[in-house]
Amino acid sequence: MRTDFAAHRVAVAVTEGAPIFELAVPCEIFGIDRPDLADPWYELRICGTEPSTRVAGGFTAHATGDMTDLVRADTVVVPSCASVHESPPAALVAAVREAHAAGARIVGICSGAFVLAAAGILDGRHATTHWMHAQELTHRYPKVHIDPKVLYVEDGGVYTSAGTAAGIDLCLELVRADHGAGVVNALARRLVTPPHREGGQAQYLELPAVARDDTRLAPLLEWARSRLDQPLTLDDLARRASLSRRTLARRFEETVEMSPLRWLLHERIHHAQRLLETTALPIEHVAANSGLGTASNLRRHFIRQVGVSPQSYRRAFQGRQARRPGH
Repeated sequence: MRTDFAAHRVAVAVTEGAPIFELAVPCEIFGIDRPDLADPWYELRICGTEPSTRVAGGFTAHATGDMTDLVRADTVVVPSCASVHESPPAALVAAVREAHAAGARIVGICSGAFVLAAAGILDGRHATTHWMHAQELTHRYPKVHIDPKVLYVEDGGVYTSAGTAAGIDLCLELVRADHGAGVVNALARRLVTPPHREGGQAQYLELPAVARDDTRLAPLLEWARSRLDQPLTLDDLARRASLSRRTLARRFEETVEMSPLRWLLHERIHHAQRLLETTALPIEHVAANSGLGTASNLRRHFIRQVGVSPQSYRRAFQGRQARRPGH
C-alpha cells in the first residue's frame, strides 16, 4: 500500500565525459523502484545542460530533466567530472548553488566535490574527495577543509565522498538517513555490499616516495629503509648522515616535510602494509619485521595512521581465492 507521502526527488547531474561508475551508482540506488523496502521509494531524474550528453566509455546519457528540475530537487547528486583541471559547466554550478539556497541536500561523489566547491557551498565546511585529487581541491579552494582520509563526510546537509566505490557508501548513508537501518541493510544485501565499510580512505592511500631524488637525503633514506627491522634512533640517523641532530631535523622538514622519527614511523607502517598484503606472517612477526616491536604496538600505530586494524587491512587487501561450485 502506498503512503500519502510524495516520493523524495533526486536529481543526478550529468556532465560531458563523466565516469560511468560514479554516474551509475546513484541511478542504481535511487532510480530502481523498491516498493517492498519503502513506498514510495525515490523519484530520480538525470539532469543535464543538454538533452543528451556523451559520457565515458562511448555511452550517451539521455536527460530526463534539466537544470530547472535540478534546482527543484530534494537531493542533488553531482557525480565525478571528466577532469578536475577543467572548469565545470557554469550553468551546473549556478543550479547547484540555487538548489542549495532552496534547501536541497547536496551530494558530491568523488571529484563532484569540485562542482560544489566552485558553487561556493563548501566554503568553511569539512569535505572530502578522491585522495588523488585532495591536494588540487585544497589548492584551488583554500576555504574548504579537506579530509582525504575519510570515505565520506557530511557538514550542514552537504555530503561529499571519496572516489568510485565510496559513492556507494555515501548513497547508502543517504538511504539510511531517509529510511533507517533496516531498509539500508536490506538494500545492501541486494547489492552484495556491506551497509557500512570499516575504516576510511587512509587504507587506500599511496604513500609518496619522498625525497628519493634528493641527493642530500636519498642515501640515508635508503639505508634506513633496509634496516626497518632494527631499532633506529635520531642519533643513528644523524650519525649515518654525518650531520648534527638539529641539521638533520631541518633537512627533513625542508625535503620530506616531517620530522626524522615521524618519517621512520611512516616507513615502518608502509612496510607493515606490504607484509600484510603479500605474506601470511603472523601479526607478531609483521610487527617485529617492521620494527614496531609487539603486535599491540603495531595495532596502535596502524589504527592511528591507516584507520583500521592490521587484521582488517589484511582481510581487505590480501583477499581470498574465489570458491568454486561444490567447494
